[in-house]
This record gives sequence, structure tokens and C-alpha cells, in this order.
Amino acid sequence: METGILEIIGYCASVIIAVSMTMSSIVKFRIINLCGATLFATYGFLIGSLPVGILNSFIISVDVFYLYKIFSKKEVFETLEVRSDNKYLLRFVSFYENDIQKFFPGFKYKPEKNTISFFVLRDMAVAGLFLARREKNDVLRVGIDYVLPEYRDFKNGKFVYQRLQNHFINEGYNKIITDSKNPKHKRYLKKLGFFENAIGMFELNIN
Repeated sequence: METGILEIIGYCASVIIAVSMTMSSIVKFRIINLCGATLFATYGFLIGSLPVGILNSFIISVDVFYLYKIFSKKEVFETLEVRSDNKYLLRFVSFYENDIQKFFPGFKYKPEKNTISFFVLRDMAVAGLFLARREKNDVLRVGIDYVLPEYRDFKNGKFVYQRLQNHFINEGYNKIITDSKNPKHKRYLKKLGFFENAIGMFELNIN
């Protein structure tokens, strides 16, 4: 193989490894790191450098092992409902305000407007915050469905919008709506079954 092509493979592998180190989500880190290590191992064996090839082969096995543990692990999801003026809730919103604004620009917390306020717990660790209010009797309007960076693997959303669906139905809701201006958040909503209507709102029919 030509030297130029080998150098490109090596540079690409280095860039991918570097990008993986910037990931706050452990799942994204492992997946991207796995891709980088695979490319680096290939590069190492192609240039005849066994230490590079063997080391990155080991990294590949480590990434695969931990990804298997992550995806096969049965986590316990729970909700912890809190009052709208709960002190921890207020501190949580304040502490993560900058990150919240990335996904929900212009959001301002108004306790008196929320009819549903709960934290999503994963194995008793706080993984996210869900704030919503009743609108038009049978419509639940989501203010924020915020997930901490390290838990952004769609499991929170599936728990809230799929496993809690019967709970929302029993409370008299037929539809969940929310708006979104963030491309990542829009993709998140679509993966969870929401569709975008004519006025730019996202809807999920649950009954």
C-alpha cells in the first residue's frame, strides 16, 4: 500500500481517537474510540508495527467488553416526583442552565405552570428532569425533557414516553406535544415516535 494512503489512515485514526476523548457520554466515547482503535490497529499492522497493532487490538477488546456491559445491563428506571418549588429542583435547573439552554433555548422555569415535575432515576442516580403542564385538558405540553450528558443514549426518553405511556393515559392525556429548535433534540424526538406538524410543534399520540 502506498505511503500516502497509510499516512491518511494514521491521521484519520488519530483524529477519531482525539474526538472520542471529547465525548461526555460514555457510550459515545466507547463507540467512537472503538472506531478509532480499529483504524489504528489496521494502520499498525499495515506498516508492520506490531506494538501499535497489538495495543489497539487490546483497546478494541476493552471497548467491545464495556459496550456489551452497557447495552446488556438491566438498569432500574424510576421517577421521583417533586413539588414545583422543590429546592433541589430549583438548584438543578440553575446548575445546568447553560446546557439546558442549548436544547431548550429561552426556557425559563416558572414553578406555578408545571403540573408534572419529576426526576428520572437510573439505578437511583439522577439522570434527567421532566417538566410539563396540562393543556386543553387532554394534552400534555412538555417544558423540558432534559437528560444529563452522560446518560444521553435514548433510554431516558424510551422510559418516559413509552414505559410511562399508560400512566399518562390514566391521567387523561391523549397527546404529548413539545417544540424544538435544536437539531439534536429534533432527531431525539423523531426517534421516540414524535412527528412534526405544520406549525413546527412535535406531537406524540398516546391514545
